[in-house]
Amino acid sequence: MGEMLWKPSDERIRNANMTSFIEYVNKRFSLEISDYGQLYEWSITDIASFWAALWDFGSVVHSEPYSRVVDDVRKMPGALWFDGAKLNFAENLLRYRDDLTALIFRSESGQRRSLTYGELYRAVARLSVALRAVRVESGDRVVGLMPNLPETVIAMLAATSLGAIWSSCSPDFGEAGVLDRFRQIEPKVMFVADGYYFKGRQIGILEKVRRVAAELPSLRQVVVVPFISDCREISSLPGAQLFSDFADDAETVEFVELPFSHPVYIMYSSGTTGLPKCLVQSAGGVLLQHLKELALHTDLRRDDTIFYYTTCGWMMWNWLVSSLALGAKVLLYDGSPFYPAADALWRIAQEEGITVFGTSAKYLSMLEKEGVVPKESYDLGVLKTILSTGSPLSAESFRYVYSAIKEDVQLSSISGGTDINGCFALGNPLLPVYEGELQCRGLGMRVEAFDESGRSVVNQKGELVCTAAFPSMPLYFWNDPENKRYFDSYFARFPGVWTHGDFIEINDRGGVIVYGRSDATLNPGGVRIGTAEIYRQVDTIPEVVDSIVVGQDWKGDVRVVLFVKLAEGIELDEQLLERIKRVIRDNTTPRHVPAKIIQVPDIPYTINMKKVELAVRRVIHGEPVTNREALLNPESLSYYENIPALAED
Repeated sequence: MGEMLWKPSDERIRNANMTSFIEYVNKRFSLEISDYGQLYEWSITDIASFWAALWDFGSVVHSEPYSRVVDDVRKMPGALWFDGAKLNFAENLLRYRDDLTALIFRSESGQRRSLTYGELYRAVARLSVALRAVRVESGDRVVGLMPNLPETVIAMLAATSLGAIWSSCSPDFGEAGVLDRFRQIEPKVMFVADGYYFKGRQIGILEKVRRVAAELPSLRQVVVVPFISDCREISSLPGAQLFSDFADDAETVEFVELPFSHPVYIMYSSGTTGLPKCLVQSAGGVLLQHLKELALHTDLRRDDTIFYYTTCGWMMWNWLVSSLALGAKVLLYDGSPFYPAADALWRIAQEEGITVFGTSAKYLSMLEKEGVVPKESYDLGVLKTILSTGSPLSAESFRYVYSAIKEDVQLSSISGGTDINGCFALGNPLLPVYEGELQCRGLGMRVEAFDESGRSVVNQKGELVCTAAFPSMPLYFWNDPENKRYFDSYFARFPGVWTHGDFIEINDRGGVIVYGRSDATLNPGGVRIGTAEIYRQVDTIPEVVDSIVVGQDWKGDVRVVLFVKLAEGIELDEQLLERIKRVIRDNTTPRHVPAKIIQVPDIPYTINMKKVELAVRRVIHGEPVTNREALLNPESLSYYENIPALAED
């Protein structure tokens, strides 16, 4: 097991929201829970009581009470949650309307803006009235092709205040990628910016917007936010209005109260092997999941400033914005995390007093490769938590955080999915941090590791499953008659059990190690190897900037093939080749050592910075990858076609 790197002080434990929650449920249910392990077991045993307690502890704003918490937690899919309750998602995020700061916006271009909770509420009021005027109603789709701006948050809140469903794409998506998503859901209104900044460049998108809008016959209105220019000329977009002209006069929001299970978001699968799945998520389910994860597992409160480096096309944006329900300051950032320098985000962390800093495992790995040591240059005294997701965080990156960023900080590697707009395993302010491990499974989530025969295992690698229903499961997939794609995605392998598609290990102390996607798991000689096990070793080699590992069908078996992107000026000679193999062999097993190691100029990623092992595997087997628009760098896939070494023994 990994080394303990941090443990919370007695004071931090005493003051944690999680501690208050334990005291609350003990009093309410006459229990004697004394630690997180006991709390977790209660939460997955008496599931209805747990979610009822969270509803009250989180002060969910509602107009009608529920008659029961859940009809049957064994019913997956299809469990009915909080029957009879009526609420509005936006109303819960806008419960604070005072003069404390709600949003801070920072851009790589140097822009800074802020809005108080009162100003945010009034901005939503003006936009809500305007949307109502163009006949946006409950169930209509309102979409955004926007950078991470305050206007994006305002548009989402205004749409959901009316019961409309919000969906968004990052502005760096290609035209086909946007249409693959928005064309399926037929939006009525689209919010766009004129462009965005990245690595010092202004990138205009109005011509792309024009082409996209022309392919969406359902659109009644396009609303343009000036960001990189004043946007005086938008005649190329027929019927479009500037954001400031579209907003109407209003001081109050008329929230439409709706059932707990009314849709609030449509999220998308990555879509690298076909059209993206459109995941429809409920207002109540997302709200409760986010309240639990932010208030209890992240220990977020009103005096915190929370930041997550994300685009508006990744679920972490939705997760971040839900912090408004707790009254925290939410910091939005647009631009490259490495511009104008590799430590750019840490300068902002110091200037804005960030207490919860969210990022990706890839970012932390790149920081280490760049030799950035934030603690030497910046005052991070108020920073209490660092969050990491997107891919498994290596033990080396855990150690880097504590040596280069801050010693007294809770490092929470978190893992879940766009599918559930939340986490299966994540952080915990009451528990120590061990290198390479997620601290715990999430409350109310009956997470287990199943072996090949569907048997629950501990201290062994297995398939991540959830064996009881939870409120943030997707309601359904858009345009999925009889829920066939939904069922096939999660319940076909183990009926009645959510199978998520991650390869994990749960240890004796309740920690979780993630080994990568199970559909990308390598099987040389029938032995299952998680891709993260190899990445963790390769990441320690300075010459290797990035890598991707896949299984190649070979002579009736599978052989491991590792592709490496090397630092500028470095070639994969025999000496480096042998060193890579030796590092992998010495720290794992001989079965982990790739049969082939091949140098490539780039590694393909999704827009959300996830490696696409499946797409590379398809390419090297001569199979089509039909939706390259889902990739950040689609041209990189061409490097994997017709590589002579792949035909050699």
